[in-house]
Amino acid sequence: MIQRLRDFTVLGLETSCDETAASVVRGCPPGPGTILSNIVLSQLDEHSPYGGVVPEIAARAHVEAIDSIVEAALSESGIAPVAIDAVAATAGPGLIGGVMVGLTTAKALAMAWGKPLIAVNHLEAHALTARMMAPLDFPYLLLLISGGHCQVLAVEGVGRFTLYGTTIDDAVGEAFDKCAKLLKLPYPGGPKIEALAREGNAKAYPLPRPMKGREGADFSFSGLKTAVRQIVATSPGIDAANVAASFQAAVIESLTDRVVSAMRMFRSAHDVEKPTLVVAGGVAANRAIGDALRKLARDNGFAIQIPPPALCTDNAAMVAWAGVERCALGLFDPLSVGPRARWPLASLSSP
Repeated sequence: MIQRLRDFTVLGLETSCDETAASVVRGCPPGPGTILSNIVLSQLDEHSPYGGVVPEIAARAHVEAIDSIVEAALSESGIAPVAIDAVAATAGPGLIGGVMVGLTTAKALAMAWGKPLIAVNHLEAHALTARMMAPLDFPYLLLLISGGHCQVLAVEGVGRFTLYGTTIDDAVGEAFDKCAKLLKLPYPGGPKIEALAREGNAKAYPLPRPMKGREGADFSFSGLKTAVRQIVATSPGIDAANVAASFQAAVIESLTDRVVSAMRMFRSAHDVEKPTLVVAGGVAANRAIGDALRKLARDNGFAIQIPPPALCTDNAAMVAWAGVERCALGLFDPLSVGPRARWPLASLSSP
């Protein structure tokens, strides 16, 4: 366990997709941290007419909102810039225009305040969120499921990850949104599928369970999406609730099968008496998926931590906490650091 020395106070900025967010978090690894403010401005209304996020619209909205969001986060926290230890911002991966807005703003604030800058990997911010909620030692197993990512990894330390499996095509959140479009549900589709599935029969349509029983821990959801498309195209008078329920059940069975495989890989690599499964990312807010993973963890001797829904979806508190983790290790970045559209966790350098 990392020795607790002193608390660090970090301002975090998140602009990687369609939320403009700023947060002030105070704490010290291994946690917990205190969220002093967490302001999130959604761009849902701007993107809904298009059925998905439009990068150019997202970047422009970030530019228009970022200054007021930062001001609101500082005001709500009651923390003056002089008391901030570092400024952290998502530097990737994400929509490059939005990432540039947040990172450039963070650079300007760090320079103006004379504070160090921390360029945060968005995926690492998700990976470390559980430590902000409660003390949690490394290593632990992470299932990261969102609109753009689906992977299972061992989290062995800050900047230290071992990838066990990733999607070979669509991310699970992307599959939810595409299925919702096929059923003509409004954007964002994931929560609509979850709500509709509660009214349906999960055994109504025999959908495939991609990758189930395969060696390794990779995921695949493209074939499942195609199967839903074929049902919608060839079955007159379909029951949308039954399709949603059948689709969600197939996703859950596929996810749990892959996670069990990753659990075996984790146990063979790490001698941990009571290992922990952490579930993060926007899809972790899905209650049915969460319930299935909780049962899976119990059945396989794992503890489980799933952050509350507001901290599963994109937010700046997780970015600020990742900043706290790196601040405690003295890991800062030069003002010349650039934004990245792609930034795999496995590429992070170890402290």
